[in-house]
Amino acid sequence: MKFTALVLRNHFRSVCAVEFPAVTDALLSGGVPLSEVVLAAYDDTALVKATLSRLSEESDGVFLICDDVLLSAAREAVEVVTGEQFPDGTLHQAKNCLYAVLPAGKEGACAVREEVLPAVDGKRGQSFYSVVIKTVGAPREEVIRATEEAAKQGGVFIHTSEEYGVGKIEIAYHSASPKVAVDEAVRIVADELGKYVYAMEDVTPGQRLFEALKLHRLHLSTAESFTGGGVGEEIVKNPGASKVFYEGLNTYDGLSKQERLGVSPYTLQSKGAVSGDTAYEMAAGLLKTGHCDIAIATTGIAGPKSDGTKTPAGTCFIAIGTGERVRVFEFHLTGDRTSVTKQAINLALFHAYKEIR
Repeated sequence: MKFTALVLRNHFRSVCAVEFPAVTDALLSGGVPLSEVVLAAYDDTALVKATLSRLSEESDGVFLICDDVLLSAAREAVEVVTGEQFPDGTLHQAKNCLYAVLPAGKEGACAVREEVLPAVDGKRGQSFYSVVIKTVGAPREEVIRATEEAAKQGGVFIHTSEEYGVGKIEIAYHSASPKVAVDEAVRIVADELGKYVYAMEDVTPGQRLFEALKLHRLHLSTAESFTGGGVGEEIVKNPGASKVFYEGLNTYDGLSKQERLGVSPYTLQSKGAVSGDTAYEMAAGLLKTGHCDIAIATTGIAGPKSDGTKTPAGTCFIAIGTGERVRVFEFHLTGDRTSVTKQAINLALFHAYKEIR
């Protein structure tokens, strides 16, 4: 079966202003690949009508994606093409084509999972399921190699996505897929990317670390420099965080690192605030209080410029400490200030989870 999408946009705004990838990704996750995605200006009624007419003739299902303010216009476009009234809601089956009018972003993705996928499964006569594998920091080339090998098993459809270093690999399959093929596809991906995998379900690194802390009855403290409390924030998002999170310090200034964490002035002067030695001493300072079982420390340069030293923007050091040892990880991240910071937060959570596991 063939499915397509028509994205309605304001041509005075950037194409990226319509958050349609969240919706198309949700479709892919449900085993509904799109043969074609067309972008059209909503006020070019002739173009919208012609495009929708063509897609309707060529497809078993057309998904119209747009911002909330254009939902009524999208329904009207379907009514013009089909000559039928679009009922209240998301879906309309007209002759041989299923239409869905979906808001962009997370709301549209939710509608896909709750309404569109069941309707599509009914139309094609089979249900799709999926196995989710979550990773952090997996190199793109390794993900491609693993998923291409897994796809050779047949009977599976693999969709990958990545945001701020967190990868999501979904192995979708239908009810008629051979179980042995599905199991082998999952095994290949899990084995090939094993050192980057933190979950076999759709949870964030923060959720996974919180669960591990709670399970092992451990207390966490954080000392953050350039991540500005982002690591601690991911923990306190979870209900019951007070049972596992002792404290979070934002020690931006060098003097704060000395007074609050006991970082040596010599270390700051000789190695610099952004260094593995400083990250080590930050984590060790938290552990010395005796109030936490595991410590996370971050220091780095988010950019867009360096800090006046030879250290390039994107450099960061993450220290993970326990009663047995303190390990320091060095990363050289790319992207803008927000991207670098969020990648570092996810890496810190991931490595803390691995240390507990």
